Amino acid sequence: MILTRGARVTGAVLSAVLAVMVACWLIRDVRAADFGQVWRYWAGFHESGLWVLPTTSAMDVVLFVVYVAVAVAALRTTVAGPALIAAGAVTLAVRLPGLWTIDNRLMESGYSDDLRSRALICAFVALAAGAAMIITAGAGRRPPADSYEPLPTRPGPGAGVVAFLALGAAGAVLIAWEIRQMVRYPELFPEWFTGGDRIGQQLTGAPPGWGAVTLALLCLFCAIGAVARATHARPFGLIAAALLLPGAVIGVARIVHYEMFDHFDALPTEMQLTLLSWMFQGFAAVAALIALAVPGGAATPGPDRGP
Repeated sequence: MILTRGARVTGAVLSAVLAVMVACWLIRDVRAADFGQVWRYWAGFHESGLWVLPTTSAMDVVLFVVYVAVAVAALRTTVAGPALIAAGAVTLAVRLPGLWTIDNRLMESGYSDDLRSRALICAFVALAAGAAMIITAGAGRRPPADSYEPLPTRPGPGAGVVAFLALGAAGAVLIAWEIRQMVRYPELFPEWFTGGDRIGQQLTGAPPGWGAVTLALLCLFCAIGAVARATHARPFGLIAAALLLPGAVIGVARIVHYEMFDHFDALPTEMQLTLLSWMFQGFAAVAALIALAVPGGAATPGPDRGP
């Protein structure tokens, strides 16, 4: 199935609304403090010296790019349905925790009432827009009018295997670190996943555990879809790979900033594994992006066509 013109325009508008909201929060942070300080805060450099807490993370930059790309795709092609569904699903997963974390005591001490009220309104709007994108993609489907209309494309055979290995391994590594977190710091649970007064997070973001598990499940879902060469694998996989990048980039920035490789042998084993995980995450993200960026064969029309 492909999308009607009305569904494409509606999806593009919804994606643009989400992009504008993210852009407004990013602009607010850059205006409150210069970009260099915001970046150092995102990267976790202890000497960032910020007087005003940012409301965003590096993940928001990627989400902005995703929303812009999905809006453009919806306007330019009739096969943007899977991209709308992928962006909508990610939005629901990322913004849902804000409904109960924005008003906890830790947020009250770090952000003004006005800022928290605006963040809560934006969370509701984002959730509504994300759900509307999924509904639009489902309700706006139509069969191709003739054989010349494009159909959704699947990953190529080799690209599907590469994406499966890269995203599957990245998802498994994320899950492994979350299990390690539970074993090492059991006193932080369940707040690590659901948010709480002891867990730091950005105003517009999700709790650390929630975000990590969401990304891990998305990577595993995309890995299975890629090796099966499903039509949803490319948009979902590209978004998953893009969302892997901030953690990798920030990890590499920390390695360079603190010159960790200069004394790699002296680091504890767990820290060594952390460094290697950051680097592997970046490699997996780039490999999946390259593999899925090039479309494979078009889906075969008819009742025997895959998802």
